[in-house]
Amino acid sequence: MSSIGARFWSYAAPSKAFVLAGKLTPWCLGAALLLTLSGLYVGFFVAPTDHQQGEAYRIIFVHVPAAWLSMLIYLAMAFWSILGWTLNTRASALMARALAPTGAGFTFLALWTGALWGKPTWGTWWVWDARLTSELILLFLYIGFMALQAAIDDPAKGDRAGAVLALVGAVNVPIIYFSVKWWNTLHQGASISFKAAPTMASTMLLGMLLCALGLWAYAIGVSLFRLRTLILDRERDAGWVHQLTAPHAQEANA
Repeated sequence: MSSIGARFWSYAAPSKAFVLAGKLTPWCLGAALLLTLSGLYVGFFVAPTDHQQGEAYRIIFVHVPAAWLSMLIYLAMAFWSILGWTLNTRASALMARALAPTGAGFTFLALWTGALWGKPTWGTWWVWDARLTSELILLFLYIGFMALQAAIDDPAKGDRAGAVLALVGAVNVPIIYFSVKWWNTLHQGASISFKAAPTMASTMLLGMLLCALGLWAYAIGVSLFRLRTLILDRERDAGWVHQLTAPHAQEANA
């Protein structure tokens, strides 16, 4: 194994993952704040009014990145779950647990902003559309993943059960993405395609990409922060945790 590979593999240890997450979290959250505010400014104050949807279209600067992240985070959660299950790496399983609440939050945000967008555009808050329904199923999968793990007292068994559910549920992600192509649906097609030139104004595209990068940085930062909390809880009997918390306990007793 190369030195780079060995160093990367060393972060599978909770103690190393804890330190790395602590270093990356403030950078991610700082980038999230800067990028998201920049994206919202461009989207709401610089981008022109859409000639078909009017001002209502501006919800896409939150809705589309949230929808992207709801799917990407689920795939990341499934990846870390399976990695933790097959290779028995504790930090990987904890990373999956850390991602789940963030993914559920973005899925709810995508559904909520979609309803706000749908009312003026379609004339209704909700339709049992293929994409909307599969996105709602994704929210239930996130909630099921968290509930299943919380219901099992043995953390290792909970990690394995969650990995199975995450793997099975991953089938829903391509259904969400391709639903507008496979079925007749009210939902519009992809906002950005890698096979064709963008159909939106450059400022619209810039605002959407900035918001997407900002929310992605937020998702990483919050998940890493949650990972540190989960590691401390799971590894509370480990020697390195006692060494880490001992100085704080002495200061509190002083």
